[in-house]
Amino acid sequence: MARLESIVVVGASLAGIRSAEALRRQGYEGRLALVGDEPHRPYDRPPLSKEVLRGERSPEQIALMKPEAFDALRLELRLGVRAESLDAAARRVVLANGEQLPYDGLVIATGARARTLPGTPALEGLHVLRTLDDALAIRAALDASPRVVVVGAGFIGAEVAASCRQRGLEVTLLEALPHPMARVLNREVGMVCAAAHRDAGVDVRLGVGVRALEGSTRVERVTLDDGSHVEADLVVVGIGALPETRWLESSGLALGDGVLCDASCAASAPGIVAAGDVARWHHATYGETLRIEHWTHAVEQAEAAVARLLAGPEGAQAFAPVPFVWSDQYDLKIQATGRIRPDDEMFVAHGSLAERRFVALFGRDGRFEGALALNRVRQLMGYRRMLREGASFEQAIAKAKESA
Repeated sequence: MARLESIVVVGASLAGIRSAEALRRQGYEGRLALVGDEPHRPYDRPPLSKEVLRGERSPEQIALMKPEAFDALRLELRLGVRAESLDAAARRVVLANGEQLPYDGLVIATGARARTLPGTPALEGLHVLRTLDDALAIRAALDASPRVVVVGAGFIGAEVAASCRQRGLEVTLLEALPHPMARVLNREVGMVCAAAHRDAGVDVRLGVGVRALEGSTRVERVTLDDGSHVEADLVVVGIGALPETRWLESSGLALGDGVLCDASCAASAPGIVAAGDVARWHHATYGETLRIEHWTHAVEQAEAAVARLLAGPEGAQAFAPVPFVWSDQYDLKIQATGRIRPDDEMFVAHGSLAERRFVALFGRDGRFEGALALNRVRQLMGYRRMLREGASFEQAIAKAKESA
């Protein structure tokens, strides 16, 4: 184990707190500081767009750790203060309040921030959903029964639209692409998701972007690219996220849509690793650099990054997981594993798209690339194992036919 006496974890969300846990679990006993720009102790983000927005769970119920387990980590907490800059040569993190934190080892887990619509005025009623405070502000606004417009039909936008509709509100879901999640899913599967929203009473408009948000002091309507208008009292923008690397721009670290890392999650300066939404690392199996913004990945990469930090360069091991993501919308449980692209060949292995209960397998050039399940959770896990083992598309289809 590398001789480390002082480690700083910047980022107090899922990847950050799991990194702190992994450090203690893997035997690190030294000084451990946790820096987070939010005042809250680490909490779980997936419920924000679902149970929290619907008023079914309180902030206390989404804490990632029980208080006694959190205290047992013996953390030096710096919550409610953001990291301002990094001096990688001097091994020092500078905070916005002027404090400087020296380190032997650094874990960068600053996550991502929500994208915003360019050129939009600062109107009341315009929101993004990334933090607990965002969710609580939207939830409070929903109590007035507003007409809701959600921009973006990815996971976050679709979940917000579903939660608002489950609260009985009038909801319009706008997507500039031809169908939901068009950068990942083919049209057949994407339209299954769109149909579920339409059946629930959501006005789904596809292939049309936002031209302008209008209103005097608060949002009143959304003007679309086709010249039409949607009346709105509340607009939630869910068009993706940007890695939070602004504080690293003067650090000298290699950046490019995230902190650039090697296959073992090590950044370009000694003693630094990255994990979670902010990390773009080389996936040895896929032969490309990836940045993945999902819960399971943050947990798995935190463990791998910490192992690399403690072992040092001589103990580096490649981190090459099979991605796994999910989303809950109404009564739909959407889960996907692997690397799915919209032009992949698709084979429906179990169930049918028409009944909205199926497992679909995806292949490319003879390779088994991924699987997606809608309300067929149990069967998906077996295909994740096959992806990990490097099975061909033909082998995956044969396995599906055997179990049919």
